[in-house]
Amino acid sequence: MPLPDFDLETGLIKKGYKAIAGVDEVGRGCIAGPVTAAAVILNPQKIPSGLNDSKKVNFKNREKIFQSIQDTCTFCVAHSSVEEIDQINILQASLLSMKRAILGLNIKPDFVLIDGNKSPEGLESKSETIIKGDSKSLSIAAASIVAKVTRDRFMSRLDKEFPGYDWSQNAGYPTKLHKSAIINIGITPYHRRSFKPVYNILYQENN
Repeated sequence: MPLPDFDLETGLIKKGYKAIAGVDEVGRGCIAGPVTAAAVILNPQKIPSGLNDSKKVNFKNREKIFQSIQDTCTFCVAHSSVEEIDQINILQASLLSMKRAILGLNIKPDFVLIDGNKSPEGLESKSETIIKGDSKSLSIAAASIVAKVTRDRFMSRLDKEFPGYDWSQNAGYPTKLHKSAIINIGITPYHRRSFKPVYNILYQENN
């Protein structure tokens, strides 16, 4: 599989854009925890090595790359809460977390590259959506790593507060152990009640 590159960004730089942000989110398929987005503006002179779609990078390397991004890049991480996910649906919550990450950058980007096929509404910057962008653009790959590392750390902290669901390992995804823990232990404030595995258990309990 080809690795992501800086070609999209280079093309935009040639057109006069200076601050180009890559944006990605993680946690859409989880049944617990927030959805987390990151926006990253890479320094073209100091691009961290090893950047790739976060799902294709192992834990140790993700942590190492995240440290390099912290040292050399401008970035912002933002979340949409479980309550927001249940109220406005996961797609809208994902877009909201992306928008928060973009607006939270301390440098206003003049172009934004967004993973997926939908862009948050009302962005002041010009933007382009890129399907599977985290495997095409280094800026989006960087955002995917920042979002994943940040969210995984958050879920590991929650695992200590709510033991038994294996969140430090599954990050809130609906593994067999996680689903059986919901049945045996119950539902926490961090479970997404609008998601089927959780909703069905709640529905059964209420009946």
